[in-house]
Amino acid sequence: MTNLLTLTRMRVRLALRNKMFFFFSIVMPLGFFFLYSGVFAKGIPREVANLLGPVLALNVMGSFWGLSATLVMFREQGILRRFHVTPATATDMLVSSILANYTLTLPTVITELLLAKFLFHVPSLGHLTAVFFLVSIGTISFGSLGLVIASVTNTMQETQVLNQLLWLPLIFLSGATIPFTYLSTLVQSIALFLPATYLVHGLKRAIVDNKGPLQLLLALGSLSIWFILTLFLSSQLFRWEPEARIPRKAKLYVAATAIPFFLLGIWENKYGRVIAEEKVAVQRLDEAARAERRAKQKDIQQDPDASDQNDSDQKQ
Repeated sequence: MTNLLTLTRMRVRLALRNKMFFFFSIVMPLGFFFLYSGVFAKGIPREVANLLGPVLALNVMGSFWGLSATLVMFREQGILRRFHVTPATATDMLVSSILANYTLTLPTVITELLLAKFLFHVPSLGHLTAVFFLVSIGTISFGSLGLVIASVTNTMQETQVLNQLLWLPLIFLSGATIPFTYLSTLVQSIALFLPATYLVHGLKRAIVDNKGPLQLLLALGSLSIWFILTLFLSSQLFRWEPEARIPRKAKLYVAATAIPFFLLGIWENKYGRVIAEEKVAVQRLDEAARAERRAKQKDIQQDPDASDQNDSDQKQ
């Protein structure tokens, strides 16, 4: 335990000195937050609340990118070799990486929630306990994905290519950037096999619908199982030396980590629970927008002077 805590503190210090980790863990998440809240949601509290789930999910998912790149860089520069001569084990190194990543990700998430509440005046942040569990389990599970990527790639170039190949489907098919209901039926069916889909969906339901952990148990459970599988695999493939190579067959083991979401995707494609809930959420938002427009029109009819004043203000 002492080795683990010492390594975690050291990893936090090293991460704070790393420009790449700083960008993917702090700069990029806050950039996404202000883009979504200020531009896409136009600062409307209801719209900000609806987009807050995808924003937090992007923050959580992005952690795998910086973590994988950092570990590969450490191995190429011989930094891991120095850790190898200490009493620390491979498991200590991997778990400390996840804990350090979590320690650095959580403050950014809290900052985004506070900005949504006090800067954009979101009336309710939903079920905060469920949000905390989803962010926590999502951060460590996607962080473990970063460990697997660092374990199966040999160079920084390979790592960046694999990160790109994984990152694009995660953000475009999960509903984090493009609304899930806007995707074609075929693409929705494919997206149901991705872990990011359940993270985004769970965060949206926790914030907008105020659902608790028990109501989101499927997402929490699948992400937890995925974390255990990816952590175990990365511990088996971990390498201290840059000269060490893993057999090509070992890379096929990575597919085994997708088993929970392969089974969940089959189940969801059969019963369509996630798709149905997303459609209901969109309908509810449309109804709220129409009700708001009707209320404004009613106010204008009751107070024509206010309408003239609004027109005057817009012209100015």
